Amino acid sequence: MSSIVEKIGSKARLLAHENSLPADQALELALDELIEADPALVSQESWLATRASNELFGFGFLQDFLSDDGIEEVWINRPGEIHCARGGRPEKYSVEFTDDQLRNVIERMLRSTGRRLDRSSPFVDASLPDGSRLHVVIPDITRQHWSLNIRKFPKRIISLADLVVRGAISENQAHFLSQAVRVGQNILVSGATQSGKTTMLCALLAELPVSERIISVEETFEIRIQGADWVAMQTRQSNLEGVGEVSLRRLVKESLRMRPTRLVVGEVREAESLDLLIALNSGLPGLCTIHANSAAEAISKLCTLPLLAGQNITSSFVDPTVANCIQLVVHCELASSGARSVREISRVEWVSGDIKVSKIEATDALA
Repeated sequence: MSSIVEKIGSKARLLAHENSLPADQALELALDELIEADPALVSQESWLATRASNELFGFGFLQDFLSDDGIEEVWINRPGEIHCARGGRPEKYSVEFTDDQLRNVIERMLRSTGRRLDRSSPFVDASLPDGSRLHVVIPDITRQHWSLNIRKFPKRIISLADLVVRGAISENQAHFLSQAVRVGQNILVSGATQSGKTTMLCALLAELPVSERIISVEETFEIRIQGADWVAMQTRQSNLEGVGEVSLRRLVKESLRMRPTRLVVGEVREAESLDLLIALNSGLPGLCTIHANSAAEAISKLCTLPLLAGQNITSSFVDPTVANCIQLVVHCELASSGARSVREISRVEWVSGDIKVSKIEATDALA
């Protein structure tokens, strides 16, 4: 059937080009011609129309998965298999497609992003038009086939109140965090992959008044804010000549020239953590996320990453700076059932020459 769908798509493109027709009208005419030539296909007209439309206007064999609001992530390891995460649980589907079809879909996804994928740049991160995050790795980094991951995000921003309804956070915790972010406390959101860090970050940002000027920086666009004075920036890879790269460190520095009242780093991974700490230490409130298995490990990691910035950066400077800059850690977790929740909210303090990370009990969250 895939060859028939491709035939319809090719015919539709030809009709649109030769007769200057809108793509949807050309598709309808191409489908009519095919069924007229082979009336046995009339029983599959609806199916063929959907598949051909996906080829012309969407992302082919992947479009049904991308359109399914219940699916959170899609990944492909090899032709013939598509894996998904739904409610935090993995699912596997058998789907007919070839290596060439996968490459064509990925190239179509990257066409509007300005990001490239070739032997000199075998990894790519990009944002799709709907805000989903695309990550691709190609051979010879992978053994044989192109590897694709697409992380989808909710179509609307999830608020702290929504998280309470879902049971991901208690009312006391939600009230406490709302007050904390409003008064300008610096909050680090930690957790493992798919634990809901970005969702929590966006929920916290939704608590801010519209008068706040928010500058967010990230590797690919994931953060979403509504109705705010907000500028979002993402990194850029170098061109074929090896120039033009815009790093996360550069974005953090540039953001300070944009009159922010709140700085947000989508995810702290490397030496940009030093620039973030320097910004927060100057009195600018901020939020960020980090991969970690607990609140204590998140702070330990944040104390280590700035050391990557250079040999002259020492723990004697970083540790007290982290303790003085970060007031709260919100640690998220993904349970085996697929449920996401806040496992702990911890306070960060500098006590007797050392960092203390202490869990805030639910009954204390109203204090």
